[in-house]
Amino acid sequence: MILPDLAKWNQSPDDLRRLATEAGHPRTRERFWALFMIATEQTNATQWAKRIGRTDECVMSWVHKYNHGGPDALTYRRTGGSVPLLRLRKLSRSSKRWSTASPRRMACLGSDGR
Repeated sequence: MILPDLAKWNQSPDDLRRLATEAGHPRTRERFWALFMIATEQTNATQWAKRIGRTDECVMSWVHKYNHGGPDALTYRRTGGSVPLLRLRKLSRSSKRWSTASPRRMACLGSDGR
């Protein structure tokens, strides 16, 4: 069974749990939580992958990345692709509802959203 090498990075399972709860991004939280569950032997990578809807290769790759590069290797970094749609939407100040207009269109709209 593959386990995170906590001694190499001078960490404990509690450190992994803390990293999982304090991480700013959901993907980072998911990765550290998986390592915590595996390190405490509550589950293994294959069982945990099935439980969270990932492939076992994916979860095992997180363990390998951690063992090779430490906690920083599991921090989520956006690598490209289109900008998430929610970021393009702006809350209209007067109507307090979401506008689906593009940012360029929002710049042309008045404060009332028309």
